[in-house]
Amino acid sequence: MAEPADEYGMRLALDQAHNALLVGEVPVGAVILRDGKVLATGYNRPITTHDPTAHAEIVALRHAAALVENYRLPDCELFVTLEPCAMCAMALMHARLRRVVFGAPDPKTGAAGSVVDLFAEPRLNHHTAVLGGVLAESGAALLRGFFAERRAAQAREREGAGIPAGEAHELSELPPEADRR
Repeated sequence: MAEPADEYGMRLALDQAHNALLVGEVPVGAVILRDGKVLATGYNRPITTHDPTAHAEIVALRHAAALVENYRLPDCELFVTLEPCAMCAMALMHARLRRVVFGAPDPKTGAAGSVVDLFAEPRLNHHTAVLGGVLAESGAALLRGFFAERRAAQAREREGAGIPAGEAHELSELPPEADRR
């Protein structure tokens, strides 16, 4: 069950998701807290940095590890607006985080229970506590709005090119369930 401190951390992560939105990235944000204080933040940056690993969680982990000069962060908690993917889940476990709190589930790539649950895998050598669903609707609404706007922009682009709505052509389309990253 979410505590007030969990909602505080998630609101900070939501602020980071808004930063991603402002620069045209998929709006996912993360924050790492140590002793209830912000150690590092991150938001999605794969598009602007041309780096497929620049998910919000990884960006925050890199900042935190550099600040404490250690890749292990056992006294830290990460808050992220979207359920971590497999890449991020493994990085979070390698960092030995005490806990991961996420907002919206990700039914396409979620690795904390939606598709797989790497955090619960008994064969792995580190186990991180996980709490999901904290302010989930706020993060999900940001994502829905982002992808709705992208689909609308694609429709305007097709219309401007004289391509009738509904006609098949070479331009890629984002379905409503588009990959969230």
